[in-house]
This record gives sequence, C-alpha cells and structure tokens, in this order.
Amino acid sequence: MSSNDSTGKTLLVAALLCIVCSIVVSTAAVALKGEQVKNKLLDKNKNILAAAGMLEEGKSVAEIFENRLEVKLVNLDTGEYLTAESATEDWEKAALANPVAYDQRKAAKTTGENEILEGSIDKASIKRQAKYATVYLAKNEEGEFDTIILPVHGYGLWSTLYGFLALKTDTTTVRGLGFYEHGETPGLGGEVDNPKWKALWPGKQVFNDQGKVDIHLIKGSVDPNAPDAEHKVDGLAGATLTSNGVTNLIQFWLGENGFGPYLAKVKKEGV
Repeated sequence: MSSNDSTGKTLLVAALLCIVCSIVVSTAAVALKGEQVKNKLLDKNKNILAAAGMLEEGKSVAEIFENRLEVKLVNLDTGEYLTAESATEDWEKAALANPVAYDQRKAAKTTGENEILEGSIDKASIKRQAKYATVYLAKNEEGEFDTIILPVHGYGLWSTLYGFLALKTDTTTVRGLGFYEHGETPGLGGEVDNPKWKALWPGKQVFNDQGKVDIHLIKGSVDPNAPDAEHKVDGLAGATLTSNGVTNLIQFWLGENGFGPYLAKVKKEGV
C-alpha cells in the first residue's frame, strides 16, 4: 500500500468522523434546546426572588413565583403599563400575551423596539434601551403587593452587569440588589456577588427628601452616623470603576430615563 493511499484513507476517516460528530452535537443541541430555555428561565426567576429576599426553604422557585409574583410590562417613556388598548404593534401584542417570556435584552437590539441613548443621558453606558421593561410585583403572605422588582444593567470596568433591584412599594426603600451576570474581576469588582456586600443594601433609601435619586457607593465604609448614611453603600475595595458603574446604573434606572416615571406613578397611584 502506498503512503499516498494511507494518507488519503486517514483524511477520509477523519472527515467522516468530524461529520458524524457534528451531526451528533447538532442533534443534541436541538433536542436539549427546550430544556436549556427552561433552565435559563428558572435561573432568572431564582435571581429575581433572591434580590427580593423571597427564596424559602422547602418551596420551589416555580411555586413562589406563581403564587406571589405578577409580571407586567412598563413603557419607560410614560411609566404606564402595556395594555390591550395601548398595544398597537404586533410585537407589543406578542409581548403582552406572554410578559414572562419578554426578552428585554433582545428588544434593546431590535429596530423599532428600542431607543438610542445619547451620551449625555446614557449614564449607565448601555447605548440602546428597550422601549418596554419587565417589572415584577411581589405579594406578601397576606396577598398584598409590597415589593417591586426592577431589572437593571449597566457597564462596570470590564463588562455589563445585569441584575435586579427590589424596592418596597413606597418606591424608595431598598429590599435587595443582586447581579446574575457580569465579567468583573474576581476578588475585586466581582465582589458584587459577595453576600456580605449585598446585605448592605436592604433598608437603604434611593431618593432624598427632594425626590432626587441619591443612592450611591462611596470609597471605604459608610459611617452609620454620617449625614445621609441611608443613601450610601460601601464601595467595593480595590474596584473603584466597578463601584462607579454600580452607582451609575442604579441612578440611571431609577432616574427619568429609566423607571423614574413609573415609580412616580406608583408613588401617587399605587401598583
């Protein structure tokens, strides 16, 4: 047998093996897609509940979510909920039909479903913003709405941080904050995942007496006796730019270009 024949057969076998493997991988990907989507939604819902301190031992995420949360879509320009009367575009009607599945991140990249933010107002450095945002209204054990959970995101040092901010229905008292996706430096900006740091947020006040967004991270630790301590949170040690990013994204989403109009409406009229 010639060396050429041996080489040709080897290449043929390798090519066939690659084809077979690609078919197996593709088939598995298609077969598991539904399960992947389901697990992704479950993880998202878990993070929503965690931000509000609603995870309970002995109860599944699905059970808590189904019994205690109501999902709505908010027009960020007007602060109004999306309704059957206000949904005129086909994509708005589709979103209204299944608000739980609404993909705000995808909408932010879809022509007609987003708005381009100018640099002067893009404090969170997100560039494009979906016209609608999902809000999660949570009930207490008595069945009364007592928490609003808002999706927030913005740029840190290396990445966009995606998370949820939970407020009491007074619209100013923080129940919790958690990020579920980011690429910040472990041990520095990555400390946004540290339970001790996240425990600093409940009880903080996001608006001052004049109704302006005043919540922010500072360098070092907050002196509980200092003026306006209720508006300050310990910065992340060695991660000034990530700390600034967290301040910027929180202030953006609570401001007039984020959920500001919606929160003003809730404060006046309730959820």
